[in-house]
Amino acid sequence: MSVTKHRLSRVAAVACVSTVALGAAVACGSDEPTDPGAKPEVLVVDTFGDFGYRALAQQFEQEHGVRVEIRNVAQLGDYTPQLVRYLATGQGAGDIVALEEGIITRFNPANFIDLRPYVGNIDNEYIEWKFKLGIAPNGKLFGLPTDVGSLGVCYRIDLFEEAGLPTDRDEVSALWPTWEDFIEVGKQYREATGRALLDSVTTAMSARIVQTGGEIYYTEDYQLYKGGGTEAEDLVAAQSQAVKDAWDLAEAMVEADITAKVATWSSEWSEGFKTGTFAATLCPSWMTGIVEANSGEENAGKWDIAAVPGGGGNWGGSWLAVPVTTKYPEWAARLARFLTDAHGQIEAFKEAGPLPTNLEALANADFQNYTNPYFNNAPTGRIFGETVQKIDPVVYGPRHADIRERAMEPAARLFEQGQMTREEAFKQFLRDVPLQGSY
Repeated sequence: MSVTKHRLSRVAAVACVSTVALGAAVACGSDEPTDPGAKPEVLVVDTFGDFGYRALAQQFEQEHGVRVEIRNVAQLGDYTPQLVRYLATGQGAGDIVALEEGIITRFNPANFIDLRPYVGNIDNEYIEWKFKLGIAPNGKLFGLPTDVGSLGVCYRIDLFEEAGLPTDRDEVSALWPTWEDFIEVGKQYREATGRALLDSVTTAMSARIVQTGGEIYYTEDYQLYKGGGTEAEDLVAAQSQAVKDAWDLAEAMVEADITAKVATWSSEWSEGFKTGTFAATLCPSWMTGIVEANSGEENAGKWDIAAVPGGGGNWGGSWLAVPVTTKYPEWAARLARFLTDAHGQIEAFKEAGPLPTNLEALANADFQNYTNPYFNNAPTGRIFGETVQKIDPVVYGPRHADIRERAMEPAARLFEQGQMTREEAFKQFLRDVPLQGSY
């Protein structure tokens, strides 16, 4: 699909956040600084998850004498309403904020400064479709690309060995070229160990959705319903092939009993990485840092990375934007550029796994040859980098993340845990789509 066409057809009159009526004015922020180039003592960067910025923050301070404070919220579901509140009130936002692909269309670009006067013409330095998504319909550059989420499967070597399965990453990849093959391996693992291969159906569903692509929850012009309808069967989600494929996969996994039935991001899920509650999880490149953090030092070298069933796909990715409320637009833009240029993206990848979108970074020998010692020295640069430029963009609507996290995943978990049939869970999902997806 045409990303440019999609961006130009978006509802340009959306207010600063989706909770404000269309056409409303952007919330007023603090007064403009008397000197936009004034040097700050500290710059605040708001992120979710782990962007891999700790070492880069120290480097920026050493080079420029400006301290960088990383304010991190673990989960996007908690980060998003906080950012909505900051932008709606004009108070509280960092000098730089991260915008994930599922929420970037939720915010009016008028909330953020135009970065072009500070960073110049850098359009050709990034994957084309990724860079264009940070450009407003009027040409304003409001978001600098950080990463994309090329997919793999993170798996526990020791647990695979215990189950009598291959442990070499190439041999493991060969076990599951298709999702049907993956489920068969899950059955073998359950029979051999009595435990679950995969953490949850929801991680597999997220991967399957982006592999199919196309319309998921919204049309290209951000409508939840097709053909002017208002009934559940008229929802894009009710007719989406991507959604159907995901629910079909969930049903097959539930019938095969290959998941641990733990809610993603819950304390049980986090602890499961250490305790071996499950032996594998769907692993976009940014997930490697989370796997390491949850598994702890005692499991270093016990994880590895194999190919994803079904081939390819992108799950996740973000941009950095500078809110108009910052008192230091010039220095904030300079820091955003520092964090997202070739050097910044390579260093962030080494620290936490977010996959570069900067073309120089992707071609860099340090990136290509990088091996991750925590993951049995897996060549993560090569594994994730091989498919990154083949990724097709998936168009998300303003509240895609809310629909996924508050409609699809809760319903899928009820089905996974046996509290609902697939039909009942899918009906609940469709009931919740308008509640979570309207803006």
